[in-house]
Amino acid sequence: MRITFLLPPVNMSGGIRVIAIYAQALAHRGHEIFLISPPPKPIPLRRRLKTFIRGKGWPRVRRALSHIDGLGLQHHVLSSHRPIGNEDVPDADVVIATWWETAEWIQALSPSKGSKVYFIQGYEVFPYLPIDRVEQTYRSQLKKIVVARWLQEVMRTHYGDHDVVVVPNAVDHQQFHAPLRGRQVQPTVGFLYSEMPLKGIDVTLQVLDALRKMYPELRAIGFGSSPPSGSLKLDSTIELLISPPQDEIRNIYAQCDVWLSTSRSEGFNLIAIEAMACRTPVVSTRTGWPAEAVIDGYNGMLAEIDDVTGLISGVEKILSGSPEEWCLMSENAFQTVSLSSWDRSIVLFEQALIQAFQGTNGG
Repeated sequence: MRITFLLPPVNMSGGIRVIAIYAQALAHRGHEIFLISPPPKPIPLRRRLKTFIRGKGWPRVRRALSHIDGLGLQHHVLSSHRPIGNEDVPDADVVIATWWETAEWIQALSPSKGSKVYFIQGYEVFPYLPIDRVEQTYRSQLKKIVVARWLQEVMRTHYGDHDVVVVPNAVDHQQFHAPLRGRQVQPTVGFLYSEMPLKGIDVTLQVLDALRKMYPELRAIGFGSSPPSGSLKLDSTIELLISPPQDEIRNIYAQCDVWLSTSRSEGFNLIAIEAMACRTPVVSTRTGWPAEAVIDGYNGMLAEIDDVTGLISGVEKILSGSPEEWCLMSENAFQTVSLSSWDRSIVLFEQALIQAFQGTNGG
C-alpha cells in the first residue's frame, strides 16, 4: 500500500519515535511510505527581542534532531509552518493523522489521498490547547488506532466510538536488556528530565529532595533531550545526561534500583516499559501504561498524580526491602514486559490500516 503519515514538527519525543518505528517497519514490509511535517513554529518577535536585549543574541529556529533522521524514509518538511493541504499530500491508499491538529487537516483532504486514519498516542485535552477543537477530532468519523486500553475506553465512553483498535506500544528487547543483578550498593533512582509541565519534573525533584534526607548517599541519574533552562533548581549531585545515544540508555536504566515516573498525563510511557525490560522496578503516577501494568509490591509501586508523599513512600519501600525482595521485584518487572514485541504490534498496526482501506473501498 501507499501510506502517508501527517506529522507535527518532528523531534526526539517518544511519540515521534513510535511513528518512526511503524513507518520504517511498514517500509521494510514492502509498503511505500511518505511522511509530511511542518517546520517548528517561528519564534515570536517579542521573545526574540527579549533574548537579544539580554545579550543572548538573535534567536533563530534551528532544525531539530528527530527519530525520523537517518531512516532512509521519504520525509517532506514544508517550507513554512502552516496546515498540510491537498497540494502537499500525494495520492495514496491510507493517510494517517498523528495528533489533533493533523486530524483537523486530514479531514479536509480529498478521498484520493487515502482512507483516513487517526493514530492517537495520548489524550490531548490540555489547558494550553484549544480543547473544543481537540475533542471535535475525537468525535470525528476517522478510523482510530490507540496505543493503550485506557484510550480505547475514553473514546468509547466520552465520544461514542465503539470501533477503536488498540495497538499497544512495545519494547525492543535487543536494545533494552540487562543481566540479572542485585540492588546497588549506593541507592540509585533514575528519571526522565523534561520541563514539559505534564511530565511532572517539579514533583520528581521534590521526591528526590525528600529521599536524599532518608538516604544521604542517594544517587539520582536522569536523561533528557534538552538541557535545563535554569527555571528549576537542581541539586548539584544530580547526574543529568542530555541526548545520550539510544544504545546507551539501557545502561542508565540498568544502573538504577528504581525508575521514577511522575507524569501528570501519559498516553503510554515508553520509558517505563524500557526500564522494566532492563530489570528496574518502576514507581509511577497512575497514568498511561503503568496504571495498567504496575502492581504494588510486585513489579513497582503506583501513586496518584501529584502525590509527592505516595511517590516517596513507593520508592522508599523498594529501597528499604531486603536484597532478596528487590531481586524478586526486579525479576517480576522483567517478566511483566518479556512478551512485549514490536513485531507483534507492527503486524496489528498493518492489519488496522488494511482494514481501514478495505472499509473505505468496499473490500
